[in-house]
Amino acid sequence: MCSRPIPSPSSPSPRPPRRSLLTAALAVTAAASLSRAGTALAAVPEGAARRSSGTVDHHSWSTLADWRAGTRAGTAVRDGRRPGVVLDRPAGTLEYTDPHTGTTARWEYATWTSPVRTLSAPATEIIASWNAHTPPGTWIQTEVRAAYADRTQTPWYVMGRWTSSDAAGDIRRTSVDGQKDGRSSVSTDTLAVVPASGARFVSYALRLTLFRRPGGGRTPTVWRVGAMGSEIPDRFTVPASKPGEGAGHRLSVPRYSQEIHKGQYPEYDNGGEAWCSPTSSQMAVEYWGRRPSAADLAWVDPSYADPQVCHAARFTYDHQYKGCGNWPFNAAYAATYRDLQSTVTRLRSLNDAERLVRAGVPVITSQSFLAAELDGAGYGTAGHLMCVTGFTKSGDVVVHDPAAPSDAAVQRVYKRRQFENVWLRTKRHDAQGRVKSGSGGVCYLYFPLELSAAQRRALRQVGVE
Repeated sequence: MCSRPIPSPSSPSPRPPRRSLLTAALAVTAAASLSRAGTALAAVPEGAARRSSGTVDHHSWSTLADWRAGTRAGTAVRDGRRPGVVLDRPAGTLEYTDPHTGTTARWEYATWTSPVRTLSAPATEIIASWNAHTPPGTWIQTEVRAAYADRTQTPWYVMGRWTSSDAAGDIRRTSVDGQKDGRSSVSTDTLAVVPASGARFVSYALRLTLFRRPGGGRTPTVWRVGAMGSEIPDRFTVPASKPGEGAGHRLSVPRYSQEIHKGQYPEYDNGGEAWCSPTSSQMAVEYWGRRPSAADLAWVDPSYADPQVCHAARFTYDHQYKGCGNWPFNAAYAATYRDLQSTVTRLRSLNDAERLVRAGVPVITSQSFLAAELDGAGYGTAGHLMCVTGFTKSGDVVVHDPAAPSDAAVQRVYKRRQFENVWLRTKRHDAQGRVKSGSGGVCYLYFPLELSAAQRRALRQVGVE
């Protein structure tokens, strides 16, 4: 059973590592050289830090104008149907020792730094996500630097070192834990303030570093990068929403069970029992008509059913977290398929999910609960992903829950009020009565490059453009 500890919006360490931390950092000289591409961050008066709660600010850079607005050091903007940023002329080289292979290699790099994004309201948490193509021998690093309300700034925090490849000689996909400055810290994919500090983020900038082997002609291409800043109030229960425009609508999403993969490829988080996130991702990817090729799946044991789920687990695996539940790594995996885009954000209520479903966009949600809190689930979890695919006429939630004994049993209907609460709350009690965290409405959204007017409008209504 998938059990992914979920970050709390107010937790100083959003997701405690499940195994001993591995320390991984670029050389000090490299960090110094990369920092020269920094951007001054805007300040917001201290009084603004308490002005609002329950806010979500999502922003992304993906258009030609967006890329041209950034600061480039060795990168170039590539125009076309899907504009992006590429490595043009290296800004420098560095040596990186991969903590997961022990291999030290020299890499050329170049950077792109976003304009400063002033948040619509002060935030306690920032989660970045990206869409990129990384041919063998290339990789990218995504960083964020936030400004506090007192005009001071965080360090440049690494939010992921990512490649779509795991070929020999390539780096291993990894998050970087252990980053902190006393008022905020990073755990896996989430930057959060330390509650006792009273700090709030008021703006941020993102930095992309594109790497390739020296002298190589290949380059990563980043098509989309963004972040979600939010402040969700601590709460054990959330306001109930009334059934809206999604009532009675269902999407034809493929059904895949993670449980039938139990014991398969244990090197990826002990096998399928923990693969709720990649299984949900694969369902949504295939809903949009994309899937791995036969050549992509040639490595999978031919006796295994649904080999594409094994493929998704392998290529979402985070070697630091030692699991497949890294949120932006799942989104990045989805965007490796032709003309698919993805992002990680938060929704405010089930009405937001209804808008998306009505427009034809499934929603992958993250939640945690006791068995008694979600009738029909038959299990409890510290963290689990499932795909919202529709709503009954009365507004109950139709999901494809990968924690099912077979593909045929994946579709379930959960009571609206129960589902909404376990998904949107930020606090809960475990079986021993201890206070634990909830996701506060985190979700993955996958959608094609070419959108209908209704899909574009629904995404815009939930803050995604």
